Amino acid sequence: MSWKQTMVETARGTFEVFEKGQESPLAVTHLYSEFNVTGDYFAEAFVESHTVYLINLKECGRTDKASSPHELTMLESVLDLEAIRKALGFECWSFAGHSTGGMLAVVYGIYFSESLETLVIANAAAREYMTFSEDCIYNEAHPEFDHMQSLIEQLKNQDLSEERRRELTVERTKLSLWKPQHYEHYFNRPIVKKMSAVRMNFFARELHTFDVTRKLGLITVKTLVISGKHDVQCPPSYSEEIVESVPGAIHLRFHQSNHYPHLEEEQKFNQVIRAHFD
Repeated sequence: MSWKQTMVETARGTFEVFEKGQESPLAVTHLYSEFNVTGDYFAEAFVESHTVYLINLKECGRTDKASSPHELTMLESVLDLEAIRKALGFECWSFAGHSTGGMLAVVYGIYFSESLETLVIANAAAREYMTFSEDCIYNEAHPEFDHMQSLIEQLKNQDLSEERRRELTVERTKLSLWKPQHYEHYFNRPIVKKMSAVRMNFFARELHTFDVTRKLGLITVKTLVISGKHDVQCPPSYSEEIVESVPGAIHLRFHQSNHYPHLEEEQKFNQVIRAHFD
């Protein structure tokens, strides 16, 4: 079943939103992914318990373009999410984010806990995670650093054929799987998405000054933090750092996962999500 596309008009612009599921509202997004009616693997984990709103931020899909660069910051993106929530008529909703979506979840919780029922932060960090962690694939000391950088740069090319884009995406994703030989088993649905080069380039710059660790105590909403023991993108120590500072936060580490526990240990992940929202 595909996702229902709608355009949401807000005071901050018009946003492309995809809806699926039932029950209480939950928003999902990512800092530079472009979603479509095929949905998203992470978002799918929540459709049985929620009406999920999968959001294209500015410069993604049919959502409005940014009129100035500052509109692409994490804080401005959170303000956009708040505008969407209000336009949809919700007094509050839940938010779940994976990877850079999880970083956005952290910022959302810091500034707007009163707008949130619950917060799920998966495989993320509250500060720049490359410079001081050789376990991170974006650190120059990591053995796969050059390989990953080459794939990222190639994927920014908007003129790639769909076949070549898929090949590069698969190769890139395998670098973040504990058992890359199981890629076809994990990614077995007709879900396709692109990356916004504009947003990704901006994030690459913003990340160097990103650090909200001293504000984590301002998150007052019920929070679940998820990490993969073998995560090469956001090593689990950064999830531990979040849990230590967010009052009452629960941390669940997936011992047979890299960056995608919602796929690598799908059954356990779904059980954890159900338990968190019960």
